[in-house]
Amino acid sequence: MSTKRLYRSVRDKKLAGVCGGVAEYFNIDPTIVRILWLIFSLFYFAGVVAYIIAVLVVPQNPY
Repeated sequence: MSTKRLYRSVRDKKLAGVCGGVAEYFNIDPTIVRILWLIFSLFYFAGVVAYIIAVLVVPQNPY
């Protein structure tokens, strides 16, 4: 039984692979995640802080 884990993407990354990893986890298009993150970051600075925390906390995909 395999468990689903959140990883930073190695294949689909622009900055650090966080948005690509979230998109892989939820099985959606990474562009949607990037647009949502951009909107969240423009209106609230918390998006930038959340991204930096995710880069530090979420491990890179070992596969």
